[in-house]
Amino acid sequence: MIKVEGLTKRYARTVAVDNVSFEVAKGQIVGFLGPNGAGKTTTMRVLTCFLPATDGRAEVAGFDVTTQSMDVKRRIGYLPETPPVYPDMEVAEYLEFVGRLKGVPKANIKQRVDEVAERCQVADVKEKLIGKLSKGYRQRVGLAQAIIHNPDVLILDEPTSGLDPKQIIETRNLIKSLAGDHTIILSTHILQEVEAVCERVVIIAKGKIVAADTVDNLTHRLRGSEAVIVEVGGAGSSDDVQRRLEQVAGVSRVMGREARNQKLRFEVEGLQGRHIRPDLAKAVVDSGWELHELHAAAYSLEEVFIELTSAQKKEEGGAQ
Repeated sequence: MIKVEGLTKRYARTVAVDNVSFEVAKGQIVGFLGPNGAGKTTTMRVLTCFLPATDGRAEVAGFDVTTQSMDVKRRIGYLPETPPVYPDMEVAEYLEFVGRLKGVPKANIKQRVDEVAERCQVADVKEKLIGKLSKGYRQRVGLAQAIIHNPDVLILDEPTSGLDPKQIIETRNLIKSLAGDHTIILSTHILQEVEAVCERVVIIAKGKIVAADTVDNLTHRLRGSEAVIVEVGGAGSSDDVQRRLEQVAGVSRVMGREARNQKLRFEVEGLQGRHIRPDLAKAVVDSGWELHELHAAAYSLEEVFIELTSAQKKEEGGAQ
């Protein structure tokens, strides 16, 4: 549904986006994640035909953003970081106005306004001036205008920026409810946003893509070796358990974790290519202890993000 190949955007001597390539499948929610200044907003503006690319190409819903920009615009809904709302208009009036601009048939406009107002939870403020609404409500009105014409693709740039915790949760739930009906690319620098909402993640740093995959696959690929959490009950001291786990074939490191409910917890790393879980379970049981938990340990998205973006900075430093 979205296909980007070798996309580059230069401003004088500054390269904001550098040879970026990624794809978003139909019906997916993909997080476009990166620190401030990484090139996220520039990429979004190219995809929405707001900015021309310097090089490369991008397709949205099968149409080229450069040569078929009007076809692209008909098929996208865009919510920039600051919602494009008119404070002197009432919510319903504004949505009708946007609907007409986006080609919603006149006979269907009122029904469509009612539908998106209900879905975006602004039906109770339809007769209010937008300028009188809270930021959370204005954000929902911004989402309503983005979907008023039932677009194939939604492009959301920092959709929870400036919201309070309750508004953030409500907005994330709303975005998740739109998946399937719409393909969504969500630009953000908030790690929790991606974990809470997105199926896949594209990580950008200094204008370059450093990873594109599911969060689970990224953490597995980054770690490169098996790591598991072991929770043991009925044992003597923590040192006894740690020594026994360290003796298991294929184990490279055992680290104590914070105990809970009087049970001992450890993170155990294996050597590259070794599957250690069966032998760990046998070692615990044979020692007469209770095995309460044994599951894969993964990097958090925060750890993945820091690792990948730090690696990008090191590469650039070495290239200078």
